[in-house]
Formats: sequence, C-alpha cells, structure tokens
Amino acid sequence: MRFPLAVMLLAATFAAQAQSQPRPTPPGSRPLDEPPPMPAATTPRDLAIAPATATRMDGEDEVTEYRVKGKLYMMKVKPKNGPGYTLMDNKGDGTFTRQDHTLTPNTSVPQWVLLEF
Repeated sequence: MRFPLAVMLLAATFAAQAQSQPRPTPPGSRPLDEPPPMPAATTPRDLAIAPATATRMDGEDEVTEYRVKGKLYMMKVKPKNGPGYTLMDNKGDGTFTRQDHTLTPNTSVPQWVLLEF
C-alpha cells in the first residue's frame, strides 16, 4: 500500500518539475503588445439595454424609477420616515410587488434578457 503511494507522489513531483521550466520562444515570434482598454458602452444596442433612471418626489417620498427600453420594471421608494423598499415588476405585466430590503427566503434572483426576437 505504501509503495504505490510513494510511486504516485514521485511521479507527481517529476511532472510538476517538468512544468515549472520556462519554455523557449519559437523562432520568428515576438511578445504581444498590451491590449487596448475596453471601450465604453457606446453602441446603440448597449445604450438601449442600459437602464435609465429618473428620480421624482411623490409627496415626501423619493421615488427612483428604473426603465429599460422605455418600460418601467422597478421603483425604489425612500420614505421620509421609515425604511426604504423596492417595487418590482417580475412578470412584465405592470403588476408591482413589494420587496423589503431584508433577506428573506423568497429572495428574487437576478433576471436578464439574453435573447430577444
């Protein structure tokens, strides 16, 4: 039982030693330049997907509305007195459900549109 274990450890040591040596560069190759920085979201598709926010006062409450492609999908309400809460349209039918800012067992998962036809 000890002999096979010693052989496996010895083989792993040799394999690790063989991989730790730097490889020579092939002839005629040169190192890569630094890649350019990622561009900002400037394409029309990126701008259409980015959420647009608008803040308004509803009485003494501050309401922040979040829209994608002009459709309202979430509102964050910060009352003057008391904790804030979120109204979320989970199904896209215009019915908003309240979600408090506490972790509950029915926490909503992030939902993104991957493909749209």
